[in-house]
Amino acid sequence: MTKGNTTKITDELYDYVLAHNPPLDAVQRELVEVTWERFPESAGMQSAAEQAPLLAFLVRLTGARHVVEVGTFTGFSALAMAQALPEDGRLITCDVSEEWTAYGREAWEKAGVADRVELRLGDALETLRTMPATPHIDLAYLDADKPQYIAYWEELVPRMRPSALIVVDNVLFHGGVVDAGATGSAAAIREFNEHVGQDGRTESVMLGIADGVTLARRR
Repeated sequence: MTKGNTTKITDELYDYVLAHNPPLDAVQRELVEVTWERFPESAGMQSAAEQAPLLAFLVRLTGARHVVEVGTFTGFSALAMAQALPEDGRLITCDVSEEWTAYGREAWEKAGVADRVELRLGDALETLRTMPATPHIDLAYLDADKPQYIAYWEELVPRMRPSALIVVDNVLFHGGVVDAGATGSAAAIREFNEHVGQDGRTESVMLGIADGVTLARRR
């Protein structure tokens, strides 16, 4: 298959994209910088700079009031989504690390959106299973441990309202998904991508944004 009109993203073009997206605000920029300073070996888990305005845009576009995030890290993506929620909106975000999420708590307070965010520490699968089994979620963002992606998906999909949106990060896994002999997380993402593609409960598109983003709409 030909590549069509695909443009290779150089460093200069990436900077151009960022310059033509809504800029990060002061709290968001500070959180990004602090994350790289405090956790240089793990900071790559943070959502990319262009993903914050995208997530905020999707929250507003869908009119979401009930958002669930699986994988908080230091709270950058949660911050962007919480800021886009209406005042009566709520975001439940799941993680296992008190150390990482402490930086998110501080940023949410600074941004004035802490009352919209509920952090649930512990196993995310167990957290999802304690939620109402009926469809009630407007938007979900999945960005956690890759071998559990299918399990998270299976807990989220039945809880999504009709036409609700699931946003999934790292679906290209640094390019490792093209390797049929992939192991570990790359193999898990390959399996997840196949699973999503065959799931008749949703319709989805995969986008070459950051490390790959899938948008899936609940039918």
